[in-house]
Amino acid sequence: MIVFLFTFVLSAALTLFVVRLLRHRGSATKDHDRSGPQKVHARTVARVGGVAIVGTLGVLGVASRWIDAPLADDLLKLLACGMPVFAVGLLEDLTKRVSPRNRLVAAAVSALLAAFVLGTVIDRTDIWGLDLIASTAAGAVALAVLAVAGISNAINIIDGFNGLASMCAEMIFLALAYVAFQVGDTLVFSLALAGAGAVLGFFIWNYPAGLIFLGDGGAYFIGFMAAVVALLLLQRNPQVSPLFPLLACIYPVFETLFSMYRRKVIRGRSVGMPDGLHLHSLVYRRMLRWAIGREDAAAMMKRNSRTAPYLWLLCMFAVVPAVLFWDDSRVLGACIVLFALAYVILYGRIIRFKVPGWMVSKR
Repeated sequence: MIVFLFTFVLSAALTLFVVRLLRHRGSATKDHDRSGPQKVHARTVARVGGVAIVGTLGVLGVASRWIDAPLADDLLKLLACGMPVFAVGLLEDLTKRVSPRNRLVAAAVSALLAAFVLGTVIDRTDIWGLDLIASTAAGAVALAVLAVAGISNAINIIDGFNGLASMCAEMIFLALAYVAFQVGDTLVFSLALAGAGAVLGFFIWNYPAGLIFLGDGGAYFIGFMAAVVALLLLQRNPQVSPLFPLLACIYPVFETLFSMYRRKVIRGRSVGMPDGLHLHSLVYRRMLRWAIGREDAAAMMKRNSRTAPYLWLLCMFAVVPAVLFWDDSRVLGACIVLFALAYVILYGRIIRFKVPGWMVSKR
């Protein structure tokens, strides 16, 4: 718990420092474009929250090395492997000129580095057909790159409202920490708590007021870190089902897969083309009816802050059974299927304006 408290306090302090430093300067760090289909904020906000998170973890790594803590080497290796995706994401935050494809390539590079440096490959899946691929060295690496890059991108996909991506990542890190504690894996437990503390320190300044955003750098990096810590847990503890981290991350993962299907198959557009039809966007526009017709800053902020809790609850519906049945692939697999069905049904009802009245905020 010392690791969690250390990273929480340091991250909160560093994030506040960044907020105050950039309040009246640092124009390049701020999101000035509020006209896009996914833009729901009323003022310019710095998009460099990831700097405080990565900085916090870097300080922890150096401090751990100084006191010769077991955490040091693996944390510093993880940070080094994550630098490509963080740097490219941060470059997008600063320039708005890095394509989604190049960001995904950077995520794949970081995933590949982690596979070779930390040994985070996927050599078992408990999914028919995929285990044959995972049984080969090349297949195990390829699956790991796909999974790590995919989860990095998935966290970025859901980063659309104050507190949404960071709290979902917080739940994932805490789920990983819980299972690591259950199996007695001190290293993974410490890494997961470090991630949870750093994200929570950022969260208190991001929600509800939105004083700072994760940005692509922060979103991609925490997704990368969560995925790598999950694979370390699987590699070091064969009793943990490989479907446990998939269920814990299923909300952002399924959001990404469904968005790709919706854009390419249903609408015939590029999968990388942004739109305002993500589930969180529909919750904001179609369920929070009390603010319809109002576009002033106060109304937009209130709607923004009330959107994330709906999706936190959805994320919890996956994370809770994941931590309860972390060693039972059959139950975890059934929960994944049930989540996918529930998501599609909920999405269909919202987009057709058939949401139950008790789910709609009217105040």
